[in-house]
Amino acid sequence: MAEIQKADPSGEMTRRFIEFVMMQAQNAAMFLGEIPNPSTGRGEINLDLAKVFIDQLEMLSLKTRGNLSKDEEDILANTLTQLRLSFVRAGGLGVANTSPSASDSDSRPGPGTSTSPASESENEANSRKKFSKSYGS
Repeated sequence: MAEIQKADPSGEMTRRFIEFVMMQAQNAAMFLGEIPNPSTGRGEINLDLAKVFIDQLEMLSLKTRGNLSKDEEDILANTLTQLRLSFVRAGGLGVANTSPSASDSDSRPGPGTSTSPASESENEANSRKKFSKSYGS
């Protein structure tokens, strides 16, 4: 059975937790193009990999709920908020759907292209699904 974090007079566990959160956030930021890739020296955007790190921090937030200090909770929540905003700014249509086909191509019809009302309503329904994942508390 998992052991609940005991009081740590030296703050070692808190320091390690915050370091872990920051490492995950740096990796996400690198894949969002905010931090240059150390191997190329350029900012690169890879929304799929950025989403992996954001999702891992979200999982950490859910799994540690009620077992974090106020500072740990605040740092994790603020980090997630900033990463989600950065993800959207980087071109993510929604954190729930970042497949290459969804982010690399626009599904709207081009000029002179007609769509049936049924396909328009399907597109609208699919568009709503993209934004259905909740990252709320």
